[in-house]
Amino acid sequence: MITKTELDKLVQQYETEDFIKDDPVRFPSRFKDKKDIEIAGFISSLVAYGRRDIFTKKLDQLFEIAQNEPHNFILNFESKVLGDFNYRFGKSEDFALIFSILKELYTKNGGLEELFKYGYENSENMFIPVCDYFYSRVKTETQGFKFMIPNPRNGGAMKRMCMYLRWMVRKGPVDFGIWNFMPTSDLLIPLDVHVARISREVGLLNRTSNDFKAVLELTENLKKFDFNDPVKYDFAMFGYGINNK
Repeated sequence: MITKTELDKLVQQYETEDFIKDDPVRFPSRFKDKKDIEIAGFISSLVAYGRRDIFTKKLDQLFEIAQNEPHNFILNFESKVLGDFNYRFGKSEDFALIFSILKELYTKNGGLEELFKYGYENSENMFIPVCDYFYSRVKTETQGFKFMIPNPRNGGAMKRMCMYLRWMVRKGPVDFGIWNFMPTSDLLIPLDVHVARISREVGLLNRTSNDFKAVLELTENLKKFDFNDPVKYDFAMFGYGINNK
């Protein structure tokens, strides 16, 4: 099994501002206003799958449509501004539906921080109330909508939601730390195929399925190295993969 010393060295090497330029976190990093950051982060997390060079180009297009004012864009959202914008599973109508729900959230119910806080304080799995907010406002669940807003009741890893939470709650050279309703000790590792493979290679994950149970197992094992901040090792997993190509 990999040691804490080895992982900590990788965190120190890769949790730097240089990490930002090649990661989807670069989009919310453009902004200073809290609501701009959290909305930009959420939008970025929706599209952060597939090849990075492709989805980052798509995000550049989307933020151009938003005139680089994400909070204002959501508050005044009209579906026609999207034109035929799409990305893989997500069609323009899927994005329009999600943005319309975000508009309601920010005009009537505070915003994303309040929604995630409610989920954290009222459910063992905080993602269930968060995603229920979106699903309860949809008549027809399309493939694109279900992919971008995955249903945690299905047991999936919720990788992009975990990543988004890391950005919002952790404080550091890469993460923003603008939400304080939960401790970093309760964050969960963003698990994708890459992180899962590396975790098994170094003896941190036994479960063979890349699901939510695997997320919990890996996070618990990482807590043995740093109970208060287990998801900092997301950077170490990235670095390990780069160093062992």
